[in-house]
Amino acid sequence: MELRFRTLSEAATIPSRAHEGDAGLDLHSAQSAHIGPGERWQISTGLAVEIPEGHAGLVMPRSGLALRYGISLVNAPGLIDAGYRGEVGVLLLNNDPAEVFRVEPGDRIAQLVVVPITSLEPVLVDELAESARGEGGFGSSGR
Repeated sequence: MELRFRTLSEAATIPSRAHEGDAGLDLHSAQSAHIGPGERWQISTGLAVEIPEGHAGLVMPRSGLALRYGISLVNAPGLIDAGYRGEVGVLLLNNDPAEVFRVEPGDRIAQLVVVPITSLEPVLVDELAESARGEGGFGSSGR
């Protein structure tokens, strides 16, 4: 199956996998930015993508950026619906308390993972089926 991209900028880089069999395609910056401590920026990729029907694109953080620089995504994961044809933007957040994070065109800033989806019809009911977990939520399974 193909994943079709259209370049919107001369600075765009077509996504690729770092290693054969990797789930994520590396997304690259098409712009320069200096993201100060606690700041968030929408970084341009210079690309539009055609996610196949029955699938969704998930924009995921890069673990190396998180570990080394405290960089995460504001809305991790970002969701790209199959019908969207606009530019793919990445919402970077600098969690480092002191250092500015510099982005240059061509830098790998996130990953795109394409996953199949199931369209379910929402139905309002009076009760839900019981389960072993029940209503156990945050912290219910212990430390």
